[in-house]
Amino acid sequence: MIRFLQNNRETSVALIILLLFVILGVVDPSYLSFETVKSIYNNSLILLVVAIGATLVMATRGLDVSIGSIMGLSAAIAGILMNANWGIAASIGIALLVGLLCGVFNGIMVAILRVPAIVATLGTLGLYRGLVHLATGGSWIEGLPEGFKALSKDWFLGLSPFAWLVLALLISIHAVLRYTAFGRSLFAVGDNREGARLLGIRVNQVQLTAYAVNGILAALAGIIFAAQIGFIPNTAGNGMEMRAIASSVLGGVSLLGGTGTVIGAGLGGYFMTSIDSVLVMLRLDAYWNDMIAGGILLVVLIADGKIREAMANSLRYHKYRKFIEADADKPQEQKEPIAQEVKA
Repeated sequence: MIRFLQNNRETSVALIILLLFVILGVVDPSYLSFETVKSIYNNSLILLVVAIGATLVMATRGLDVSIGSIMGLSAAIAGILMNANWGIAASIGIALLVGLLCGVFNGIMVAILRVPAIVATLGTLGLYRGLVHLATGGSWIEGLPEGFKALSKDWFLGLSPFAWLVLALLISIHAVLRYTAFGRSLFAVGDNREGARLLGIRVNQVQLTAYAVNGILAALAGIIFAAQIGFIPNTAGNGMEMRAIASSVLGGVSLLGGTGTVIGAGLGGYFMTSIDSVLVMLRLDAYWNDMIAGGILLVVLIADGKIREAMANSLRYHKYRKFIEADADKPQEQKEPIAQEVKA
């Protein structure tokens, strides 16, 4: 059972989501419908995108807590440019470029300057959030073009253009991580940085790329956010970093690097959004969202640590099994220290 949970985290999360649907279906049968599944997916787009980016960074044993600030800054830049008649395509392109530059700056600090990731991105969290307030003057950005808002409206099979884009991103990035040399390099760096360097992997370049792509995805999340709600508050993106990390860890991405998939992170994001739907259904205040996300993160981290510890003990037991069995009939004082250690 322990080995199954560790090696099949995506399946575990999918079963939890299914169980949640069943429980809610008992409370309200109308909840069990394709429309509900589709609605939750559409509501989870922003979290899915930032969770994918968080997965890339965490796979290298990194961490980016400035995701929400990059998201807010990029959304603000896009809104300002669209209101200045730059056009939708140009505004989105520049916003994505802003996200890329923010991600590259984070990557330089972590990969090149070797600043601890949590310290570097805590600093840039405040820096980028300050730039949001400078750019907007502390005001909300309204009056976004209708053509831009239409990108979040139903288009094909009940899904918006942005919903199809996120689905394509999820599948393509999963394929890149699983089937390409870059994907293997990413996890190798997270698993053993010096070992990866000895294998000829350009460790700094891999880390820098992970942070850069994460920045672009955070910017995309900001653009989707702006299109969905139709305006841009100066608090856009606040708290998204914790929800992104919680979604990724729930889906099997390790904070210690080297393991995880974007499919798992996507399922984690979908589950977190399902919880939001439950709160709406139970008519609970929105401030419960962050508390529940933090609680889920703590529970998953503790459970993940216990599972890893149990697996390590199991591997040690099987490795030294013959010594343990040979010592089983010996008096206590004659037993081998290693057998006693494994049993302990």
